[in-house]
Amino acid sequence: MPRGLFITLEGLDGSGKTTQIKRLAAWLKNRGPEQPGAPGLASETWESTNLVLTRQPGGTPTGDRIRALLLDSRSTGLAPMAEMALMFADRAQAIAEVIQPALDQGKIVLCDRFTDSTEAYQGGGRELGSEPVLELHRLLCANLQPDLTLLLLPSLEASLDRARRRNERASAQTGQNENRFEQEQDAFYRRVWQKYHEIAAREPARIVLIEGDLTIDEVHEKIVAAVSARLLTASRTT
Repeated sequence: MPRGLFITLEGLDGSGKTTQIKRLAAWLKNRGPEQPGAPGLASETWESTNLVLTRQPGGTPTGDRIRALLLDSRSTGLAPMAEMALMFADRAQAIAEVIQPALDQGKIVLCDRFTDSTEAYQGGGRELGSEPVLELHRLLCANLQPDLTLLLLPSLEASLDRARRRNERASAQTGQNENRFEQEQDAFYRRVWQKYHEIAAREPARIVLIEGDLTIDEVHEKIVAAVSARLLTASRTT
């Protein structure tokens, strides 16, 4: 069976990833078997079960517990290296439990964040640098790379404003507190922003940068174009 397709969405908090990954999933499900280009899926077996959505941190029972610790604003005093180690513990579990099995079954995996986030937030924001992030990814994640990464980078100000307002609403409605990163100063996010740009420049074959304060529909159109092109390429090589 051909290997599945691994697609990640990246960007600052408030960049619209959650909305766009749901819209992309709906678009992929609606393609159906008559649409060519989905590796391992171009047959009557196309169903929603051929598409896996996950997120990081989280996506597994263990990962959800790690997520609660990492994102809760009450997790004060967490050392940057400890934070990075927890991110990779979550990721290694997600790969073993969710991502790699789905890819081995020929499925499309959509993942909200992956190692690019760790390089941007811990490598850039926490100023740990890219080298330890990439080395840990090689050691703990078997250097698994996405086939396509969609990097959403609206303006820094717009992203932060949306993220902070969203998390305040969520806290009020659900009692869940995932505001730990949103409490960082703007200088932290400028470093994250810059690191994302560095990653995109370093890996243009994998990363599609969608930049600027676009509408939800405009971003979705760019995502569909990028994914369609990658699906077509994948179909020609299987």
